Amino acid sequence: MAGKNDKITLNPESFAEAVLGGNPKKDEESDKVYIKRQLTLYLEALLLAQDFNGLEETQFDVAKEEQRNKILQKIIERRY
Repeated sequence: MAGKNDKITLNPESFAEAVLGGNPKKDEESDKVYIKRQLTLYLEALLLAQDFNGLEETQFDVAKEEQRNKILQKIIERRY
C-alpha cells in the first residue's frame, strides 16, 4: 500500500498506448483519417501524462517543504 508521501507517476508511453487500445477504427473512417486520429490521440495522451508527472512532482515538493517548515517552526518555538 502506498504511503501518503508516495508519488504517483505514469509511464507516458504506456499510458498513451493504453489510450490508443480503447480507440477502434470507425467503420466509415478511412485508414489515413484513423491513423491521423490515432497519432493525435497518442501525442495528446503522452503530453497529458508528462504534465501529470510534473504536477505530481511539484505537489510532492510542496508537501516536503510544508513538512520542513513545520519542523523548523517547532525548533524555533522550543528555542524561544
